[in-house]
Amino acid sequence: MTPRELSITGAWEVNPTVFRDERGGFLEAYRAETLGDAIGHRFQLAQMNVSISARGVVRGIHYADVPPGQAKYVQCFRGAIIDFVVDIRVGSPTFGKWEAVRLDDENRSALYISEGLGHAFVALEDDTTVGYLVSETYNAPREHGISPLDPAIGLEFPFALEDLVLSAKDRDAPSLAEVLDAGTLPVHTDVLAYLRQLADR
Repeated sequence: MTPRELSITGAWEVNPTVFRDERGGFLEAYRAETLGDAIGHRFQLAQMNVSISARGVVRGIHYADVPPGQAKYVQCFRGAIIDFVVDIRVGSPTFGKWEAVRLDDENRSALYISEGLGHAFVALEDDTTVGYLVSETYNAPREHGISPLDPAIGLEFPFALEDLVLSAKDRDAPSLAEVLDAGTLPVHTDVLAYLRQLADR
């Protein structure tokens, strides 16, 4: 597997080698040393989540308070998604920017999303199944959301807006400007300090 850092620091696309023959295929979907060398510390697995989504379902934009935040290693086991990384770290050079990566059951790529970044995806097919390895267990009071339809962020979806399917929580989530005013966004310098702590462990 080969990690490639995206234009938003703290996010890596991880491309595996898939060995295929008449029986099917085999790949290393995750290797601790390889990812750790890329991100500068060992990824500590605390929980695994799986979601199954219909075509057009949008999940996110989600983020968690830092520290400790919640890093994610996202893979698409069935179907396909467009996965979005959004820089919501106040003071970051790329604050408010986003990057998108296609994850599917053909190329089997993964996306690592560091603490302090926002995450969302849209399912491109019915029964799309996504797995997330995460560094911290779910903690509702520390979890937050931003509207994935916020025009100030401008995520580009492959479907018309009226064809997107969102939970009530995601549909009613505040805009980036509103959470910035509320002071609930991660601060870039705090995130970097926390990542240095992880590297020193």
